[in-house]
Amino acid sequence: MAAPRVSIRRGISMLRCVMLSSDVIDLRDFYRSGLGQVVRRMIRRAIQRVWPDLHGLRVLGFGYTTPFLTAIAPETERTVALMPAALGVLGWPSEGPNRVTLADEGELPFADYSIDRVLIVHAVETSEQIRPMLKEIWRVLAGGGRLLIVVPNRRGIWARLDRTPFGSGRPYTMSQLSQLLRDELFTPIGSDTALFIPPLRKRMILRSAPAWERIGKRWFPTFAGVVLIEATKQIYAKPAVARMPRRRLIYTPAPHGLSRSGAAGGSQTCGPGAWATAFVSRRFSDSTNTLCSASKFARLPWGSRE
Repeated sequence: MAAPRVSIRRGISMLRCVMLSSDVIDLRDFYRSGLGQVVRRMIRRAIQRVWPDLHGLRVLGFGYTTPFLTAIAPETERTVALMPAALGVLGWPSEGPNRVTLADEGELPFADYSIDRVLIVHAVETSEQIRPMLKEIWRVLAGGGRLLIVVPNRRGIWARLDRTPFGSGRPYTMSQLSQLLRDELFTPIGSDTALFIPPLRKRMILRSAPAWERIGKRWFPTFAGVVLIEATKQIYAKPAVARMPRRRLIYTPAPHGLSRSGAAGGSQTCGPGAWATAFVSRRFSDSTNTLCSASKFARLPWGSRE
């Protein structure tokens, strides 16, 4: 009875991830609330600790990253936000030319090696094609580029409550996210944690958010609300591979038919419409190009000559 129960629990967990996925309107409303503004400040400080200097770099924000790009956009060469089609899109910034685009997460509309930094928030935990998405990010990331992912912590209290966007989707531990990045040819080079404040909207707790962050980072780093992992793309030289000659089977009509060995040691000729099989290879072919009979060819070892 244990196996069916496990399957039912996994099915309920997957259904919960799909039903509780936040769209762009939910995310906008959350970050406009008092709790959301505190969350934005805490995560933005963690991002700036990992990336203190972005001067002259091209930055891509993937997912719902506009609350965090506003602070770093002035120092970059170019900042663009991309929102997945399943999430929806809202214009950004409120003043000036729009810098947001909507695209499929498995096909990013950017050239190869065109981005220096990629920030991902509210995308990995809800993505239905996480590996194709990471492959596309690897493609557009420059040789010395870096990726920073912010995801809900599986061990934190924020991932266990559905009242915020961090309670939807699939949370990760630090080791799970690191392994996922290694599988997609990224090398994790750094990590950080943030969001130790309880997900409550009481004024006293919101005002004491900096104290919660200091105490949590020092004494309870395992129970952070979100984890941040920075990674760089792996680029290896492709080893030379010795190519073996390709062997093919070619079917050609025999002009005089094929001879088969009879039961009494005699031979029997097939009609002119019969087909003979010839084994063609530069290394193993017969210099006389003599066609073997089908029965004789079946008895020959693979790659041998008549």
